[in-house]
Amino acid sequence: MPTYDYSCSKCGKTFELFQSIKAPHLKICPEDACLQKKWGKGKVKRLLGTGAGIIFKGGGFYETDYRSANYKAGEKKAKDAAKKATEKKSDSKKSESKKSGDSKPKKKS
Repeated sequence: MPTYDYSCSKCGKTFELFQSIKAPHLKICPEDACLQKKWGKGKVKRLLGTGAGIIFKGGGFYETDYRSANYKAGEKKAKDAAKKATEKKSDSKKSESKKSGDSKPKKKS
């Protein structure tokens, strides 16, 4: 059930109300939320809320979706270092194969 924000035009109070989606929205300011000494029954307007971000916790969800910026920066550095290491290995293998490329197997006659 979502929490809705309301604003009273008479007393100026902004308040939240925990309601069902199917429940009709308020028309007048509730007595317990009213700022006036004598309940004014002010007209209430439902405000647009930003909503809350949904974070699924538990098994079956990607843990990396909600990592901190520090963690992501560290991961990027580690990936770059690993990539450079594999490039160096492949470059050294290519140079070795070029050196030994002159020796072709001889044909048997």
